[in-house]
Amino acid sequence: MSLTDRLDTPEALQRQLGALIELDPRLGAVAERAGTFEIRRSPGGFEGLARIVTGQQVSTASADAIWGRFAQLEGALDPVGYLKLSETAVRGAGQSGGKYRTLRGLAEAIAAGSVDFAHLAELPADEAIAALTRLKGIGPWTAEIYLMFSAAHPDIFPAGDVALQRAAEWAFGLDGKPLVKDLIEMARRWSPYRSTAALLLWRYYRAVRNKEGLSI
Repeated sequence: MSLTDRLDTPEALQRQLGALIELDPRLGAVAERAGTFEIRRSPGGFEGLARIVTGQQVSTASADAIWGRFAQLEGALDPVGYLKLSETAVRGAGQSGGKYRTLRGLAEAIAAGSVDFAHLAELPADEAIAALTRLKGIGPWTAEIYLMFSAAHPDIFPAGDVALQRAAEWAFGLDGKPLVKDLIEMARRWSPYRSTAALLLWRYYRAVRNKEGLSI
C-alpha cells in the first residue's frame, strides 16, 4: 500500500468513493441517500489508541469527561510518561483498572520498540488488525477504529458495529441485521476501499434514522 492510497484527504475520499461505486453499483443509490460526508481524523500513536481505549464500553459523554481528566495528567499522552504514572493517579481520572493495565501494556510495548505505528498503517487490513490485537486488552473493534481514524487505513470495515449492520440491512433490503460473519463476507467485495464503505454506511444510517425518526 502506498502513502497516496491512505484515506487522509477529501480528494482521496472522493477518488475512493468513485472506485467503490464502480465495484458495487448498488452503493450509488446509498450515496445519494446518504449525502455528503467527510473524513474524521484522530491523533495516531499512543495518544490515539489511548483515546479509543478510554471510550470502550462507556457513553460518549462519559468517555469525553474521563479523557479530559486523563489528558491533564502530566505525561499521560506519551508512553514513557504514562509509565511513570501510578495506577492511583490514572484510576483517579476515571479509567478502570482494566484500562489502566491495557494502556500500561501498550506503553511498555511502544517503549520496547515492538509496536511500529507507521508500519501498521502500511500492512494489509487483516495483518494490521492481528498485530494490534496481539496487545492485551486491544480487541478487533479498537484496532479497526484506530486503523481507520488514526492511521487513515483505506481498507477497514468494523463489521461488529451495530450501526453498520443496521445500515446494511436497510440499504440492501435484508430481512434483519446481518451477522458479523456475513457482513464481513459482504464487505470483501468493497476491498480495498472498505473504510470508505464504512463511512458511507454510517452516514446512510444517520440519514435514514433522522428521516424516519427511528429510535434505535
